[in-house]
Amino acid sequence: MKETKPPKSVDEYISLFPTEIQSKLAKLRSVIKKAAPVAEEKLSYGMPAYTHKGMLLYFAAHTNHIGLYPYPSAMETFRKEIAQYRTSKGTIQFPYDEPIPYGLVSDIVKFRLQENIKKDELKRRKKKT
Repeated sequence: MKETKPPKSVDEYISLFPTEIQSKLAKLRSVIKKAAPVAEEKLSYGMPAYTHKGMLLYFAAHTNHIGLYPYPSAMETFRKEIAQYRTSKGTIQFPYDEPIPYGLVSDIVKFRLQENIKKDELKRRKKKT
């Protein structure tokens, strides 16, 4: 990163990184926005974040990888597809020296979007009764 003050927008966040990382971050952002066009984009915890009826996911650039934070439910649902990557309970690490699986990212985003929509519908039904 070039500066230490926190970014005020996702554009500013992306601009803080070297050009080759910026292009990966910009493409990742584009894939997320295409998969969830209704999602609101913001910074949360200093990272790009996407919400719709609750938090969908975050992403962040690190020293050697881009982290995608799609929540444990997505990690479990896509465990076979993400098996080749370093993961933790709610994180997938995409190394800079490997191609990012944008199709998989799109599938994860769509899954999280549907999951949030279903949870919201259940909450609304419970309130009516």
